[in-house]
Order: sequence, then C-alpha cells, then structure tokens
Amino acid sequence: MAETTEFELVSPARLLMSEPVEMVVVPGAEGDFGVLPRHAPMLSTVRPGVVDVYRGGVVDQRLFVAGGFAEVTEARCTILAEEAFPLADVSADDARARLQAAREDLDEAEGDMARSRAAQAVTVAEALVSAVGA
Repeated sequence: MAETTEFELVSPARLLMSEPVEMVVVPGAEGDFGVLPRHAPMLSTVRPGVVDVYRGGVVDQRLFVAGGFAEVTEARCTILAEEAFPLADVSADDARARLQAAREDLDEAEGDMARSRAAQAVTVAEALVSAVGA
C-alpha cells in the first residue's frame, strides 16, 4: 500500500473531505503544487480552480474551490476554501449560467466594493466554466 498524507477540505458550509490520500494537487496562487507524504511545511493562498485527489496512482476525485488558503505539514494538507464542492456536481449549463449572472452583477455594480466583489465572482465563475469544459 502506498504511503498517504491526511487531506482536509473545509468550506464555510461544511467539511467536504477528511481522508488519507496519496497526493493532492492544489491550485496555488503562484501555480499548482502537489502535496505528498512528508512534504515540507508551507502556507499558500489558493486561487479558484480544481483540487485533484489521487488514490491508487490516479485522480480519484476532483473538487472545485473558489479560493482560500492551504496549510501543508509533513503529515497533512488542509485547505480552508471560500466555497468548495465536487466538480461532478456541476453541469456545463450551470457553470455558464453562473458566469452570465456574475457578469450581469459586475455590469450593474455601483461603488468600488461592489465592483470588486462582482469582479471576484466573475473570476470564480470563469474558473468553474474552464474546469467543467463548458
């Protein structure tokens, strides 16, 4: 049996995953990074994208994250995500609809704060559309 590391993915809504895995590939702000057992400790911001979870030498699960933070230790990888869900739960039509709504919100946004939030929602929706291949 391959050596494993503990992986936890937590969103404000719930704990999505807490299991031993062979490897996790995380969409870091400065590029994707893989986490294996005995990884050097690090902290990273997470950009909107897909977390690939490996078991048996292959991607076993794909999870979409809307951003957040990752903490890596020698024994575990924990992602605190702003929003997260299994990528399989989203259809291409749902992703395109989310992007359209986000773009409309950006067009209607008034004030710097509202425009900033709406622009971030567009970025997340674009990443989701890309992830589902829509």
